[in-house]
Amino acid sequence: MDAFVSALVVFLVVIDPPGLVPIFIALTQGFDARRKRLIALRGTALSLAVIVFFAYFGEMVLDALSIGMAAFRISGGALLFWIAFEMLFERRADRKESTADEARSEEEAHDLSVFPLAVPLIAGPGAITSTLLLMDRYGTGIAGQMSVLFAAGTVIAGLAVILMLADTVRRLLGRTIINTVTRVLGIVLAALAAQTVISGITAIYPPG
Repeated sequence: MDAFVSALVVFLVVIDPPGLVPIFIALTQGFDARRKRLIALRGTALSLAVIVFFAYFGEMVLDALSIGMAAFRISGGALLFWIAFEMLFERRADRKESTADEARSEEEAHDLSVFPLAVPLIAGPGAITSTLLLMDRYGTGIAGQMSVLFAAGTVIAGLAVILMLADTVRRLLGRTIINTVTRVLGIVLAALAAQTVISGITAIYPPG
């Protein structure tokens, strides 16, 4: 029980479901309700799959490729910078809303559920690192492993429900507020990207 509660708190803080709602609303502008539900379900399912994979094979993969978590932080931060840029200048929203081709929309919905929703917004460097650390601490037995994974699944399942209701929040807030929030979140996301890159760099070169 202690392992589950501890892991649940960690994943709630690292994944931050309430904080992802306005970002999800901003990223999915121009899609209909069905595609938004598809993005939410596919993105959360993929993120859980990534977490489960790293729970059991993360250290093996990183050791085999000689890749440290610092590299994940730096690359993830760079990718978030691009998303923040699109959010600040409404390029993503304009591109989504001007999309008329059904096949292209389906393809873009699929791509969006993978990046940036599943990775790195949900299963980002923080979630992956937390998974590795929690499995190292509690994963010596089956019960501990299941506690960590069940905690991750609980948080992500709750996030999926919240994201599927995000469109209702958008209707309540209105376009003007959403556009304002989008730009503010673009700045916040840029700051998050900078912090992610800085944490990766300082992990390689600790400050004197």
